[in-house]
Amino acid sequence: MDRTASSTGFDWALVQAFLAVLDAGSLSAAARRLGAQQPTLSRQLAALEAQLGVPLFERTGRGVAPTAAALAVADAARRMAVGADDLMRSLARERTGTIGTVRVTTSQVAASYLLPPILAALQREEPGIQVELVASNQLTNPLRREADIAVRMVRPAQESLVARKLADIPIVACAHQRYLDRHGTPRQPQDLVQHRLIGYDRDDTLRRGFAALGMPVEPDRFVLRTDDQLAYGRLVAAGGGIGFVAAYNLAHWPGVVPLLPMLRIPPLPCWLAVHREIRGSGLVRRVFDFLAEAIPQALVRAGG
Repeated sequence: MDRTASSTGFDWALVQAFLAVLDAGSLSAAARRLGAQQPTLSRQLAALEAQLGVPLFERTGRGVAPTAAALAVADAARRMAVGADDLMRSLARERTGTIGTVRVTTSQVAASYLLPPILAALQREEPGIQVELVASNQLTNPLRREADIAVRMVRPAQESLVARKLADIPIVACAHQRYLDRHGTPRQPQDLVQHRLIGYDRDDTLRRGFAALGMPVEPDRFVLRTDDQLAYGRLVAAGGGIGFVAAYNLAHWPGVVPLLPMLRIPPLPCWLAVHREIRGSGLVRRVFDFLAEAIPQALVRAGG
């Protein structure tokens, strides 16, 4: 082998031409397979033979036949082809933004019940994307750039955020069947005030909701009170009384059933938000688009 020629290294296009001719058995067939001109392949083979310092093919009446040298280097050339394919796939993923880390923030409840199966599905489709899930009820994370994407149950007001409404999430009255077996099932909204109610502590949302229905209630009507949304849901699931939660939660609490379908509780709007400056990132955009499609589907499947 010519040491001076080999020190320049291999041109992948030359190896690709060699494999095409080796597999096709003729220059013309290889040119058709590659969509190239036959003279171009001839020049590439000649250049590779010059680098290796040995002939690779012998002309026959029907085409070309590989020499012993060609057969000796064929396996190494095929390994190069596999490596080149892997490299091109990796580069393509990087160009389209499917490698990297995206930070997603949402409420504690959505982080616990809504997003986990969705993010697991994202991982199956995009194994190169790492997700940091931030469970926080604060609304300012994307604005402070503490997260790339926010899933929120209120419309973001900041002008620097791009937001898309995904769904209206129904809120339902519900209780565990064990509680209903002991205390009976309410048939009309007015029956609620006769039951053990689970409410909030400092948050007056439920009291205002009852007042809007024409049923003002005092704080002590709520026998169990917490402002922690996860704890609130667990109190309902444990049979502590009647509570009011996002409908999609019920799929995760065996035995908890919805009540009073005629009770019209304003739904929670579900919004997806991203900072304008990073919306153009292919990586962030891929996750944003995936969530925009998957969240409404998950809510429908869960009855929410």
